[in-house]
Amino acid sequence: MTTVDEPARPHGRIRDAARTRSEILDVATQEFARAGYDGARVDEIAARTRTTKRMIYYYFGGKEQLFTAVLERAYGVIREAEQELDVEHLDPVAAIRRLAEVTFDHHEQHPDFIRLVSIENIHGAEHIAASEKLGRIGSPALDVIRRILASGQESGLFTADVDAVDLHAMISSFCFFRVANRHTFGALFGRDLVAPEQREHYRAMLGDMVIAYLTADRAGD
Repeated sequence: MTTVDEPARPHGRIRDAARTRSEILDVATQEFARAGYDGARVDEIAARTRTTKRMIYYYFGGKEQLFTAVLERAYGVIREAEQELDVEHLDPVAAIRRLAEVTFDHHEQHPDFIRLVSIENIHGAEHIAASEKLGRIGSPALDVIRRILASGQESGLFTADVDAVDLHAMISSFCFFRVANRHTFGALFGRDLVAPEQREHYRAMLGDMVIAYLTADRAGD
């Protein structure tokens, strides 16, 4: 990690550290999502912010640490949404549908998050694996899913032998595919998966698929 002394502040202007870091992360998120890790340039990020390349190195240490910070913040946003999810007052079927809708909405509203995750997978998740913060962040959604599954199984509504991680993967895969593969899917099949007029159709379809799987009649299995 490169160590850089704090740069002199031009014209005596006092920068707000939190605001500066946030501004750098905003632009870095856009640049990494657009160009990928290898294609993104710290010079370009500096040029688009009210700061300098040296200031970026001072706050983050280098390109690798900056990308990790971008990932940490991106995952933090969805974890915060998961923590705010309130389904305790709902029956298990309605609760699972609500959880699926929250994931659907988040992925649709944060296409840069989808691109960042795709980029990190190309790099074997090496930045996530090296991040202590991401290692501790976990997924509040898993705890919620476990409680919903337990309630649904105890009541006899849910018949599927599935754990929280599998169900989380099932929900996330549809939401992720819809955004990540929008252009290739549209070119091949002539259908825009994120077309506004189809939004409620796909949102309901996700919930229907998950609930159908969880409640299927398995008497003959």
